This record gives sequence, C-alpha cells and structure tokens, in this order.
Amino acid sequence: MLASRRLFLACTTSALVCAATRSTAAPDVTSVPTPAKAVPRVSLNVKDFDATGDGKAIDTLALQQAIDRCSMLGGGEVLVPAGNYATGALVLRSRVTLRLAKDASLLGIADRTAYPITQVRWEGKWIKGYSALISAVDSEDIAILGPGKIVGSPTIQGRIERPSNLRLPALLEFVGCRNLSVADCSTTNGGMWSTHPVYCDNIVFKNVDVVSGADGIDVDSCRNVVIDGCTFSTADDCISLKSGRGEEGYTIHRPTENVRIVHCTFVDSHFACIGIGSELSAGVRNVRIENCICNGARSHAIYIKTRNGRGAFIEDIFVDGFEVTGAQQGFLRLNSIGSGKQDPFPVPGDEGLPTLRHFHFTNIRVHDVPMLVHGTEIDPRKTLVGFSLTNVTGTARRGILLANVQDAELGAIHVTGVEGPLLATHNVTGKGLADAVALTPEQLPQIPDAIPAPPTPYQLR
Repeated sequence: MLASRRLFLACTTSALVCAATRSTAAPDVTSVPTPAKAVPRVSLNVKDFDATGDGKAIDTLALQQAIDRCSMLGGGEVLVPAGNYATGALVLRSRVTLRLAKDASLLGIADRTAYPITQVRWEGKWIKGYSALISAVDSEDIAILGPGKIVGSPTIQGRIERPSNLRLPALLEFVGCRNLSVADCSTTNGGMWSTHPVYCDNIVFKNVDVVSGADGIDVDSCRNVVIDGCTFSTADDCISLKSGRGEEGYTIHRPTENVRIVHCTFVDSHFACIGIGSELSAGVRNVRIENCICNGARSHAIYIKTRNGRGAFIEDIFVDGFEVTGAQQGFLRLNSIGSGKQDPFPVPGDEGLPTLRHFHFTNIRVHDVPMLVHGTEIDPRKTLVGFSLTNVTGTARRGILLANVQDAELGAIHVTGVEGPLLATHNVTGKGLADAVALTPEQLPQIPDAIPAPPTPYQLR
C-alpha cells in the first residue's frame, strides 16, 4: 500500500519529486495574478427584490433572488445599499459581485435551520456541518466588495454543536472556487472560523478588517493566494495555512501553495498571528510573508506546527520584514512532532514523519519577546534542512534554541536583554554557530515512536 502511494504521489506531483534539488531562493509568488473581477453585465439592487434592510424582517429570500437572477442573466453586480439586512445562509454564484455599500450590513440570524447542513471541512476532515453565512461551491469570478460589513449571529457561539457534533457556521466559506476577491469590507464572527477557502485557486483578500472569536482566515488546500493589507483581531490564529489531516488529507493530496501575506497587522488573544499547520497532511509550500506587524499574540507571532502521523511537507517559507510586540511566548516556534490532536487514521511509518525544508527569516524587529526562537521540537529522523535567521534587532529575554537542523545560517542578530546564552543547539550544522552552547537534556523533548502500519490499509469512504 505504501509503495503504491509513493508511485501515485510521484506521478501526480512533479514538484514533490524534484524537491530535493530545489533552489533555496525565494519563490516568486509576487506574480500570483489578481483575480479578474466579474464584468458587470447587469446591476441589480436588492431593494428591487423586496429586501427591507430594517434589521428585523428576514431578507434571505430577497438577497438570494437578486444573486440568482444576476447569475442567470450572465453575471454582474448585486448592490446592497445602506441598511441592516437580517439573513440566513446565502450562496454566491459564478460571475457575481456582491457589493456592500457604506453603512450596509449583512447580519446573520440566530436560527440554525437557516443554514443548510452539508459536507464541510473541519480541522482537516470532511464532516457534516452547517453552511456558512455566505458560501460558494465550484464557482468562478466571484467577489465580495465593501465598504460594508458582514456580521455573524452573536448567539451562535462555539465551533461544534452538542450533542449533534455538527460544525457550526463559518462566516465566509468557499469550496472549489477560482478567481475570488474579498476586498475593502469588514467581517465579524463569533466562535467559529471566520473565513475559510478550501480547494480554491487564485484568491485575493485585500483591505479586509477581520474580527473573530476564533481563526481569522484559514487557507485550506488552496493555490495562489494573496492576503494584502488586512487587519486582524482574533481569539485564535489570525491566519492559518492548512491542507487536511491524517490519511484522508494525505490521500486526497491537495497542498496549500503559493501564498503571499503582505502589509497585514495582527492581534491575537489565544494563539498565534500566523499558524502554518497543524493540519497539513497534503503539505504547505512557497509562502512569502512580508512587512507585517504583530501587535499581540497569546503564543507566538509565527508558529510552524505539525506532528508525526501527518506526513507531507512544509517547505520554502520566507519571512522578510516582521515587527513583533506583545507576543507572550515568543517570535517563532517550530514543532514537527506533537502539535494538534492525533488523527484516528494517521499516516504510518516514515511517510508519516513530516518533511521540513527551507525556512528563512530576515529583517525581524522584536520588542521584549520572552523568547526569540523555540526550535527544539523537530524529529531527528527528519531534520529541518535549511534554516536562516538574519538581521534581527530589538529586545528579548531568551535567545534561540535549535535542535536537529541542517544547513542553518545565523547572522546579524543584535538583540539585547537576553538572559543566558543567545544560542543553544543540539545536532545543528551550518554557519554562525560558533558561540552556541549545548542544549541540556531537560531542554530536549521526548521524540514519539514511529506510527505502525494498520492491519487494514486505509481507504477513503
């Protein structure tokens, strides 16, 4: 079974086959095209479909009729003028732009029956759950444009409904879509992920103000993504990059790749500003993060996380220009052995050990972070190959802890206030390590055993 899977992956993923010879130069994700906006053939106003906008009457039918008619007429723009529009779940169609005027708000209603139950992705698995407030499936050339607001029901809190185990509604969710723009608007949601594209290609989020009681934007098995000029205030990861969990995600094999995050500002009250993982059993590659600001994080500004049993890879991560204030645990954490819950069907053996390659960080400014880099949780059976940290300034209470890294390069690290050694290492090779001290056994985590093969090979069902 494992041998046949290797052949399947080799035949279908040429980039993975040649990864060993890939240059460590930064990937060119600046050339990701901007999604083409839907060319307005018609312009419809939801008021003409009997939407009230008084915040009391339920306007779901009127809003959906305007969207559907716009699609049937070949596409164009649906205008939501100023007002408060109470609504259940809405579905966007191909070649439709939903434009929210100034002082226009779409307000999700509390009635859960207004959100149809379907298959939704949750923590890297497809399960039953409620549709998002606004969703689209297998659509192209769609957009949501501001300056208005989209607000989830404040009475729908949490992520999973008990005892049904149904996933609760996201705010925006797009599955299998191409050429998607969300721009110049504000989004607010409670306990479930706010915005969640899955299996999408060519996406831009630009100048979006994201307020969430959970994650902000979860990029899940998507390609060619730009997140530009967005502001985040969240209670979990501001941005999370994912690609499925366990054998299900590994077998489907839809990586997240070619992502550019630029000029964003983050505040997170529970976890990280940018989380790469932990559900990444199809891999994450070619991520560029530029000129971003962390104004607060419960854990780390950047957390790259996975675990044995996920498999796949995290590779070609480039961060250039990151200012960090208020990160309560540190600037950067690397964890390839134990982040996230174990899947009931983990990827066994050596294939289940994640591959880490080419992580590069430069022009970093930190302000009184508890630790600069916590990088000891890396499996020695699959070391991190290629890690650089250069041109770092500011203040930190502890320095850099690294274990099981090949081809490291550290330089121009001018950080004051560090108590103890600036650099402590174990099983690390590369440049800029001359002044390193050895990590103590107490500083090294216990490495979990390899996952045995199951008695019956896994099958999607």
